[in-house]
Amino acid sequence: MSELLQKGKAAKQAAKTLGQASTELKNKALQAIADGLSANHTPILAANKQDVERAKAANTSAAILDRLILTEQRIQDMVTGVKQVIELADPLGEIMESYDRPNGIKIDKVRVPLGVIGIIYEARPNVTADAAALCLKTGNCAFLRGSSSALESNKAIVKVVQEALTSVGLPATAVQLLEDTSYETSDQMLQMNQFLDVLIPRGGAGLIEHVVKNATVPVLETGIGNCHVYIDEAAEPTMAVNIALNAKTQRPGVCNAVETLLVHKDWGVESLNKLISALNEQKVKVRACSQTKQTISDLDAADESDWATEYLDLTVALKLVDSVEAAIEHIDQYGSGHSECIVTENEQHARKFLNEVDAAAVYHNVSTRFTDGFEFGFGAEIGISTQKLHARGPMGLKELTSYKYILQGTGQIRS
Repeated sequence: MSELLQKGKAAKQAAKTLGQASTELKNKALQAIADGLSANHTPILAANKQDVERAKAANTSAAILDRLILTEQRIQDMVTGVKQVIELADPLGEIMESYDRPNGIKIDKVRVPLGVIGIIYEARPNVTADAAALCLKTGNCAFLRGSSSALESNKAIVKVVQEALTSVGLPATAVQLLEDTSYETSDQMLQMNQFLDVLIPRGGAGLIEHVVKNATVPVLETGIGNCHVYIDEAAEPTMAVNIALNAKTQRPGVCNAVETLLVHKDWGVESLNKLISALNEQKVKVRACSQTKQTISDLDAADESDWATEYLDLTVALKLVDSVEAAIEHIDQYGSGHSECIVTENEQHARKFLNEVDAAAVYHNVSTRFTDGFEFGFGAEIGISTQKLHARGPMGLKELTSYKYILQGTGQIRS
């Protein structure tokens, strides 16, 4: 039996046990995972070093390297994320609705696990720990297919997770890593309906598009982040510059980093110059529209493709617009439905932007970098959904559940 089928079958069997595990036992396993990650940081970092050296030899881009690299702090962040999940309420068994029918039947709508969740992701070994923790807490088995670039890191993390599961009496097969990272095996996984209940792709546009187009297993789609900050004519200059800088430079290689700055033409030449200077100081390359270049001529010229580009590096597109309506129209045309921000002191403009922009997260005077399960108080996240079914935005515990109806009666039959 192939690795794919063997592990898929084992995950399906483990899901029955995990779905019935008590909150106390799951939290005990999560604590063991957190302790294991802390205790094994040295072998995890050693494994990650192998992946990073191989990636550098292959001339991997700086953005991908940033996602791949683990540090002591990033391992500690993983530990913190797992511990936060312990503190969160267990959603399983929650009675979402309850009502009595006139014929005496009592109906409860109860939250239950999805079952076995297949997660296909690129680089980012932290996703391995995040996914394991969230799936475990929600009674779901995690069937992980990371990229070849992070294979050694993922193997080291999954080893820690499986040892933790075994130590508390839960099946190690509740979290499994597909070590065969070939495209052929990955494509087979997309159609493994007999073992997988849902797929979640995390990565670039190409990966997500491939999964959505080729999977027969239901897909919870995460999306790219072509995010915008619109600086309104009524924006306070210092706040606007700080938000734009944070959204672009705090971590440019992630999906909630801003890629296009839309600036009202009447915000002021002095404020615009301060924004450009601040971006230049942070080594950000600005690709500007023709109207902006009339004011600041030494900027690179933007073309049509820039408005649709997720750079994931220290590059940003900049366009002057005539109104909040024009900003919304631009976002409607080029945005990816991820995270969009308006900076303004005009409450009417803010309300219009918040109401009319169609995105998973819409901000007023806040950096887009906060679209994150950790920052939303969800603990770690499984991904950020830009679709509308069945989840949207950062996907935490409740987004990894379904529900069933439980009906109880006293012998009623239908006439």
